[in-house]
Amino acid sequence: MFTYIDPEIRSRLLDQGKLVTINDDGRIIDSNSNFENKRNAISILGPIPLPMSNMGVEYNVDWYACVRHTELNKVEELASELRDSDGKNSFAILASSMAVNSVLIMGDNGKWHNPLIRVHSSCLTGDVFGSGRCECGPQLDMSLEKIKDDQVGGMVIYMSGHEGRGIGLWAKAATYLLQDDGEDTYQANRSLGLEDDSRDFLDAAILIKYFHGNESFRLMTNNPKKIDDLTAFGLNKITPVKHIIGVTDKNRNYLSAKQNWGHRLDDNDLINK
Repeated sequence: MFTYIDPEIRSRLLDQGKLVTINDDGRIIDSNSNFENKRNAISILGPIPLPMSNMGVEYNVDWYACVRHTELNKVEELASELRDSDGKNSFAILASSMAVNSVLIMGDNGKWHNPLIRVHSSCLTGDVFGSGRCECGPQLDMSLEKIKDDQVGGMVIYMSGHEGRGIGLWAKAATYLLQDDGEDTYQANRSLGLEDDSRDFLDAAILIKYFHGNESFRLMTNNPKKIDDLTAFGLNKITPVKHIIGVTDKNRNYLSAKQNWGHRLDDNDLINK
């Protein structure tokens, strides 16, 4: 059962240290304390051993599931109401109330020195369906390969609430139709009255502080906003590492729009790779 369905399971995981809550400094705090003034606290489940196979490559990672504590509290309140009303068949609706991020750890994070880190925004079409409209799937694959091959180790933080640069899958589908009518990815967002990039990287910053502290790391990204946001949240020892792969004729216009928006891409990066 989910931890918010059976309180006994929650207590057991707390006792085992497999359920912890951290504040916005990445420090463990009492999971049962008053969170009214701790809106950025994150609850973490793990480590969960997760053998992975991706593109024929085997990985051994530790998976951590991470969710804002404020969201978890709301779900726990709803779960209590459902229990009281014997509405067990309605528990499936609880899942839609939470954006659960994931952390994939390779190596011993206690021994890391300048590890590789990828903060990856969820992309159902690219990561799961293998869409060629973007380079998200190949970027995710390459980040895992780079970390595996690196002597230091590192982690991937998979941001589940970042679909379509934060606008959600439904709006993303609408922007695809607008792009097919000639708009670029940023123009399509504006046509819907949405921000160019509405992603929030606070949770990613908190998780990096928890697993690595404010120590030096190499961030696989071409996006200056990601670096600026993580720096604004207190991480000031970031070395950006260019992350170019999956360039094709089908997504070159998409990547050119990123380049024009400010991503660290030059013309040579837009050659098929």
